[in-house]
Amino acid sequence: MESSPNLSFDNLENAFASKSNQEITQAYWLFKLIGYPRLVALGSSITGKALDWHLPIKGIIKATIFKQFCGGENIEECTKAIEKLHQFGVGSILDYSVEGAKEEHEFDNACDEIIATVVKAKGNKAIPFSVFKVTGLGRFDLLEKVSAGIKLSEEENAAYERIRARVQKICETAFQSDVCIFIDAEESWIQQAIDDLATENMERYNKSKAIVYNTIQLYRHDRLAFIKTSFEHAKNGNYHLGLKLVRGAYMEKERARAASNGYASPIQLSKEATDKDYNLALTFCLENIQQMAICAGSHNEESNLLLTQLMQKYTVANNDQRIYFSQLLGMSDHISFNLAKAGYNVAKYVPYGPVNAVFPYLTRRAQENTSIAGQMGRELSLLVAEKKRRKLLS
Repeated sequence: MESSPNLSFDNLENAFASKSNQEITQAYWLFKLIGYPRLVALGSSITGKALDWHLPIKGIIKATIFKQFCGGENIEECTKAIEKLHQFGVGSILDYSVEGAKEEHEFDNACDEIIATVVKAKGNKAIPFSVFKVTGLGRFDLLEKVSAGIKLSEEENAAYERIRARVQKICETAFQSDVCIFIDAEESWIQQAIDDLATENMERYNKSKAIVYNTIQLYRHDRLAFIKTSFEHAKNGNYHLGLKLVRGAYMEKERARAASNGYASPIQLSKEATDKDYNLALTFCLENIQQMAICAGSHNEESNLLLTQLMQKYTVANNDQRIYFSQLLGMSDHISFNLAKAGYNVAKYVPYGPVNAVFPYLTRRAQENTSIAGQMGRELSLLVAEKKRRKLLS
């Protein structure tokens, strides 16, 4: 077993081994532009309108920001990205990133597409997980009512049962295909319904090992306690707890809604508090890994390094299938590829979908990146260093 002290996220040769000189240069300019929040906001607005007006800019988007953060417009187009990552020991998680569905036929179509990702992953070592959002399978307002404990009308109850059926159909297909599946976390005011659906399917399909994983956003101050409660529930129910640990993706929206509606924000008071709970969650999971499986979805170097150290402490092999590291396609390659080189299980989220449909996702990626303290500086500094190493800069 390789010792974690030998792991370095500063090894540029490993980090960018999969990138050509042209790809390094393109990424450099893209991240340089993303570093200007006003430019991102203006560009997102103009591009969104251009897409709405059906102006011929799809090719430009596909050759730039789409190419950096997405695998393709459909599963087949993702094959090249999947194979390239796998060549360097990094798995792929196909993420159908189309947002904003509202009609029942759209929810059915999304269910079919997610099942197609499971079928693609079946028996394929390059694709260790599939993933979905429950809001892709049913109405947001319905999940909000269920989470708040509001009594549903007969029609609403029927619609909610269709959501449950879609979630179960996906999880059952994953179970039969021996493919692990993530249920993504979403806004706190619909999360209770999502947690209940995740638990229901973990109870059903995680008897011998974790197939279904719930996602925990540790920027919520109640989630560390929720992890511990979930573990006790799994122990008592005699099933394996599957968890994907992330920091979170809805902070500004959460705080704004809490302030507007006059309730206490569910978000931690500081980034330090979030980091502390994230690392405590990793520790708790490793202490109880005999009945758990986790995926650490993190771009934080300290947390990733801590997990490797915890694996050493609890004598868990680098390639133990119960533990995965994960980052987004197009970001933090210095973490993903160096972990993979050291023999750890790593998988990149590979979003895909038609350019027009995934543009909201791409906009959010760009906006999030401008707001993450140090993230763009880190990505850019590594690309600059790699350009110098390759003598692409004078």
